[in-house]
Amino acid sequence: MTEKEHQFVGDAEDTLKRTLTLPNDINTIPQLSEFIDNICEDLGIDMSVTMSLNLAIEEAVVNVMNYAYPVGTSGEVSITVVANERRIQFVIADSGKPFDPTAKGEVDTTLSAEDRPIGGLGIHLVRQIMDSVNYEYANHRNILTLCKLLAPNKE
Repeated sequence: MTEKEHQFVGDAEDTLKRTLTLPNDINTIPQLSEFIDNICEDLGIDMSVTMSLNLAIEEAVVNVMNYAYPVGTSGEVSITVVANERRIQFVIADSGKPFDPTAKGEVDTTLSAEDRPIGGLGIHLVRQIMDSVNYEYANHRNILTLCKLLAPNKE
């Protein structure tokens, strides 16, 4: 399946939709972790998947908090979760400077740390955990959509 086949924006079968908005302050990350933990618990997602989702979403949100807005500038990042029994989607949006993390090429993990260029490991990690990762810039907002399939499609 291609990434586009995994992409969705909610539908009639969605059993859950929640949004958390945080300032661009990494001290608020515990709120993000609690938000994801609560959602995963409500959906009955097992702990190992919950931990992976937390890792991927935290990586993406911390990057927004650290780099989307100029130093000393206040901004926000919103995380919207839409889910049903088959899949969970996270939409991370901010109004910071345009940046497409998916434009970064694949990381060559066979190189030693000294030989590897700086950056790119975060999006590599997110790509490994999630089933699809899509970026768009619309209405002066960065929109990163991450989707994880939870159960096989029953159709």
